[in-house]
Amino acid sequence: MTEKPVVPVFFACDDNFVKFTIVAITSLKANADRNHHYDIHILYTEMSKDMKEKTYALADEDFSITFDDVTHFLKAVNYRLHVRDYYSKTTYYRLFIPDLYPNYDKAIYIDSDTIILGNIAEMFEYDLGENYVGACKEQAMVQEDVFGTYVEKCLGCDRNNYFNAGVLLINCERFRTKRVLDQFIKLLHEYTFTVTQDEDYLNVICYNKVLWLPQGWDMEVFGELPCKPEEFKIIHYIMWSKPWHFDDCRLKEYFWKYAEQTSVYEEILEILKNYPEERKQKDLQEADHLAKLAIEETNRPDNYLNRKTLFRSFIKVVKGLVTKPEVKQSEDRLRVLKKIDEFEIAGKFDQDVEDDPPSRQIQPGEVDFEQKKLKTRIMASYSLSKARKFRNKLIRQKKLIYKGIVGVENIKDFHGGAIVTCNHFHAFDSFMIHFVYEELKKQNKKSKFFRIIREGNYTSFPGFYGLLMRSCYTLPLSSNHIVMNDFLTAVSNLLEAGHFILIYPEQGMWWNYRKPRPMKKGAFNLAVKNKVPVLPCFITLEDSNLIDSDGFPVQEYTIHIGKPIYPKENLSRGENMEYLMNENYAQWKAIYEETFKIPLTYKTE
Repeated sequence: MTEKPVVPVFFACDDNFVKFTIVAITSLKANADRNHHYDIHILYTEMSKDMKEKTYALADEDFSITFDDVTHFLKAVNYRLHVRDYYSKTTYYRLFIPDLYPNYDKAIYIDSDTIILGNIAEMFEYDLGENYVGACKEQAMVQEDVFGTYVEKCLGCDRNNYFNAGVLLINCERFRTKRVLDQFIKLLHEYTFTVTQDEDYLNVICYNKVLWLPQGWDMEVFGELPCKPEEFKIIHYIMWSKPWHFDDCRLKEYFWKYAEQTSVYEEILEILKNYPEERKQKDLQEADHLAKLAIEETNRPDNYLNRKTLFRSFIKVVKGLVTKPEVKQSEDRLRVLKKIDEFEIAGKFDQDVEDDPPSRQIQPGEVDFEQKKLKTRIMASYSLSKARKFRNKLIRQKKLIYKGIVGVENIKDFHGGAIVTCNHFHAFDSFMIHFVYEELKKQNKKSKFFRIIREGNYTSFPGFYGLLMRSCYTLPLSSNHIVMNDFLTAVSNLLEAGHFILIYPEQGMWWNYRKPRPMKKGAFNLAVKNKVPVLPCFITLEDSNLIDSDGFPVQEYTIHIGKPIYPKENLSRGENMEYLMNENYAQWKAIYEETFKIPLTYKTE
């Protein structure tokens, strides 16, 4: 602990680039005053022990150094991170800082290809007010017409009001309250920027919410230098201006001055000596490639600005500012929503709001619960393959929007069998839970994933959906007591064999209902009876900008995996059921409140 004012400084790198982080930190230390304590964090996913030790050696009483593994954050959005071959995913890590460190109201982020010549505490003292970031103008956009035109005609940003995201003073408090990370992930889904990637996204989100810092705080080695040497605070060797690649790199003397003072100096010299000539030529050609890419994006008829303009025009139409079109919502869906409201007010949380199809009773011997027959196993494998293709097609067509999984770390080293629970809000939500199974499968190679369904779902659906209900690893309940005995025996045998069984403890499906509902004890009875844990999963929903065929917003799904809950040996069966059910509900409630930042309340209250 220190009584000195704390300046949090973040870098992001991998094992290959951390040596340049070491040089940057060395320069930062040399020019910082000792009236502050500098809390230095390095965001990473993979890092060797050797490089960590070399970095830790820079720490002293005024400079603490921490390595922060952001793997779990990255996994949650990994499938959306559009990365070209010469960009690293570490470029996205700066967006995680406010959520990783809720105790910081403000923080500095610096790219590792920098030399810090100024007292970094002076940069930290700038008052951001309501601005999201403090930053300097991106010289590529200011000086090169092709890039200036790109940001104006593709992003809708003034070329003189576009910042470089490699050096940022981040208003962490505003990032959290305005949910900038969520805005970023949503925008990733809506449009893929390919020129400067995360920098484009940040400029769109933070436009007109920037405190412009003196240009010396991000003095990019590009084109005409924007300030005099005496004004240099941070030298930024952007894009292909790397002293460790090119002998003739401008301002290289600043870099080598500090590199010589580090334990990685010889390693960096070797990089310079061995950097292939053909790679140098390719680097130089990338400038032309990037310019061509900017032109292509600018000229796209469906570029971001054009889409945004069309969408705004549509909103005006919908609001009646122009001619109001016929935008009709499904009467059936409206009736369902009205019924959900009525049932919530009445506290009828376990009752159906939609009519089930006519059903017949399942007869003894009709269901091969444990897949003992070869034909059953073949049909299960075939229907699972069809289900996955169908799910992926729905996602491609944006009829389902999958944002990712949160909480994968909760199933590290988790083995079957187990009861998996989930909230029930859509006929296709079990397709989403298959993403959880695909994570479980990584360490449970032989395990299968079954789901418990209603009798009518098994007997009444025709065609493709009937195939999925009857063959795709389903365990139907039944009104026939003989069939139910077979069902219970099968559940016990499947759990004992290490398989996973999905059950919806809320009992009924409430269409697009976002809150967790009170649960029935059936799922927890099965867990206690078979001495297996419960794995609580909860899917949160958010409106997208897309409208479905019923006239409602397509929902964006985020899957949350809770912590496994194990029965307690010292409790009776009834007490254990109550314990598991209450713990499951508590985790769902916490996920709901954390995601939506509101307390869980019901209209019955």
